[in-house]
Amino acid sequence: MHLLAIETSTEACSVAVMVDGEVRERVELAPRRHAELALPWAEALLAEAGLRRGDLDAIAVGRGPGAFTGVRLGISIAQGIALALDRPLVPVSTLAVLALGRVRALDGGDAAGGLGGVGDILAAIDARMGEVYAGAFARDGDGVRALSPEVVVAPDVVELPHAGPWHGAGTGFAAAEGALARHLGDRLASVDAAALPHAADLARLGALALAAGGAVAPELVEPAYLRNNVALTLAEQAAAREGRG
Repeated sequence: MHLLAIETSTEACSVAVMVDGEVRERVELAPRRHAELALPWAEALLAEAGLRRGDLDAIAVGRGPGAFTGVRLGISIAQGIALALDRPLVPVSTLAVLALGRVRALDGGDAAGGLGGVGDILAAIDARMGEVYAGAFARDGDGVRALSPEVVVAPDVVELPHAGPWHGAGTGFAAAEGALARHLGDRLASVDAAALPHAADLARLGALALAAGGAVAPELVEPAYLRNNVALTLAEQAAAREGRG
């Protein structure tokens, strides 16, 4: 399987190419350079792998949630490539990508003893405006599966599907001075608040989804914003709360 993966939903710009299970990746913390970097990186990785664009079987893309501009950019780039090549697009949750990265890090000894087959992942991304994007995931073979719907909520109202133990991953744990970690307390066995989604993990999940029939026509892929109104301001939120009161 030959697959290109593009993940630009957070401040990290990340592109990866999978060739028969082997993954090559470029990633950089570049909040305002995603549009500049993504396509040249894709071309460079394809060249390194000895592939032409036409050799690709599919394109995987992080569908969000995440930064609105980054999510839209990643999807538009992936759609453009997929449409030009007449290839399917595989949209993957950015939170799932983050969760798989944490599983792999723990398995590699990032935390004492690793997962050891015990513990699930709460992936959380700083959503600004006093909220976090959050999703709960369990290991599922070489990938992860969602345990509950993804939400955008205040850190102190995040709910876990079961008692735990849990491993936290993502910038949502650094938001609001660590409010999410304080809220969950000792239900968290470990936290990596600096973790960001990587296209290498997106490629792995994309390959699994493609094999399971999860590819779609490029024009049907839509961003997962979670917020109904992505332009809602803090002032509008306050007015809405006062109106409910």
